[in-house]
Amino acid sequence: MRQVLVLAAVVWALAFGRAALAQEAWVQVEALPSLAEAEARAGAWGGTFPNVAGFRLSSGWYAIVLGPFERAEAARQLELLRSERLIPQDSYIADTGAFRQRFWPAAGAAGAAAAGTGDTPLAGAASGGAAAAPAADGAAEGAAEGAAAAAAPGAGAEPEQTPREARAAEAALTEEERREVQAALQWEGVYAGAIDGAFGPGTRKSMAAWQAAQGFEETGVLTSRQRAALLDRYRAEQAALGLKTVSEKEAGIEIVLPTALVGPARYDPPFVHFDPRDGSGFRVLLISQQGDAATLAGLYDIMQSLEIVPLEGERRLGPDSFVLNGANGTVQSYTQAELSGGLIKGFTLAWPPAEADRAARVLEAMKASFRAVGDRALDDSLGQPLSEDREGLLAGLEVRRPVLSRSGFYADPAGAVVTVAEAVRGCRRVTLDLGTEADVAAVDPGLGVALLRPRAALAPRVVAELESAAPRRGSDIAVAGYSYEDRLDAPVVTFGTLEEMQGLNGEPMLARITAGTLAGDAGGPVLDASGAVLGMLLPRADGGGRILPPGEQAVLDAGALGAFLSANGVTPAASARTGSMPAEDMAATARAMTVLVSCWN
Repeated sequence: MRQVLVLAAVVWALAFGRAALAQEAWVQVEALPSLAEAEARAGAWGGTFPNVAGFRLSSGWYAIVLGPFERAEAARQLELLRSERLIPQDSYIADTGAFRQRFWPAAGAAGAAAAGTGDTPLAGAASGGAAAAPAADGAAEGAAEGAAAAAAPGAGAEPEQTPREARAAEAALTEEERREVQAALQWEGVYAGAIDGAFGPGTRKSMAAWQAAQGFEETGVLTSRQRAALLDRYRAEQAALGLKTVSEKEAGIEIVLPTALVGPARYDPPFVHFDPRDGSGFRVLLISQQGDAATLAGLYDIMQSLEIVPLEGERRLGPDSFVLNGANGTVQSYTQAELSGGLIKGFTLAWPPAEADRAARVLEAMKASFRAVGDRALDDSLGQPLSEDREGLLAGLEVRRPVLSRSGFYADPAGAVVTVAEAVRGCRRVTLDLGTEADVAAVDPGLGVALLRPRAALAPRVVAELESAAPRRGSDIAVAGYSYEDRLDAPVVTFGTLEEMQGLNGEPMLARITAGTLAGDAGGPVLDASGAVLGMLLPRADGGGRILPPGEQAVLDAGALGAFLSANGVTPAASARTGSMPAEDMAATARAMTVLVSCWN
């Protein structure tokens, strides 16, 4: 009776096993005519793959297969392993109906092999690809003893994978895991391709470059250990920087930010500020405002007045975008902004020079992730709008200030500017209206006058017309100038009286006026009632211990000014104006020709 029950159980198990096999799919990689050959080859395949099986076929040959898989997964594995050249190109999905007795793994290891099957059948290869169980009991015991010895204290490190084993481990990666490897290679600066999970020639080349940099053999295929080292460093640095995608709804911007290095957002339109966290030295500005090309150009000028935007470096302004990229001894920064659909969106990243390596990675992440979203910009009610003065606009930011600023005015249609000599004395850099750089073309210390030529073409609305007839003593005059230097973004017009067409000591090239001017007005044009320029305001003279009457000022007259300009290649326009202008028209004319001249060190 006992023998009958055992026989029945065996028959049922064989029948059930045959039915289960019919529902599985296997990738057949080899078939051999003899059992000895098949066992040898199965052992070799087992050194690479953890899911090797062997079956005797109905034809009498012996098949070596990988699996089992669901049929769709078998097709995917077949394509993947062929493409990676890990299996022969003539491998195929086997017909399980031809399978008979299993010969590999041996009976003692078959249960373990079956337990390792599932949706990721090659997972065992990721840790080096454990060898399949040997065919004989004695060999199995030897393998177990070897494994125990390797796990024992003092055992040597696990040997590095062969290229074939590394490819097998790599083949087990999911698409998301492959994307992370590419992202880590990109983070290391060796990969510039798409993050698509496809390990093509570009990815292989970057893997080899990374291996070379780390002192490994340049195979172009990362072993499991190398891949772990790459990813561990990538994840650790990502965590240290706190890189996260931030959706700034008020600004309509989505971008990756280093949240471990910068603090929470605060608003001063057109900026969202992210100040340094815990003394990191990193600062981020998000730029968001409505505007047009003129607004963009104005923002381009304003950004260059910030201490976090060094003067040295790349400057690029186009009709719908700009880039500022520079460095000095204390700060480095990068700014980009784009105009699209009436909205200006962009960002600035600033960092200490010592953090250049980390900043380069952060910057690439910000550039790659920056995206304008929606159809809104920062609401001006959150802070000061751009039309307000710079002090309000740049609240919370350290603004770069010139050494001094004086006034000047346009002397020809090309944008040449005449000003006082003190405005350019000892300056490393000279700007017009805080934006356009200018070169000092000529200086006459005796007259106290200088000629500037802009580095970029300008188109003045009004050019000075020099007075050719002597104005009447006691007549009204107007002086235009930046009385408060760079604190206001428009010139002030001060009205006064012409006292005499000579200096206090009878100097013929001077005139004297009475007007309530300030130091910043020096270099500004002095207009008569017709709108003609009768001269340029000179700095207030030292009275040599004498107290001069209030408002007493010297002016370099039009004759001396015209001679200086002509001698230096500028042909001044002569005025043909007659009569008197209304005061408001006279002021408008004076403002339109006046320029802020700033000296920087």
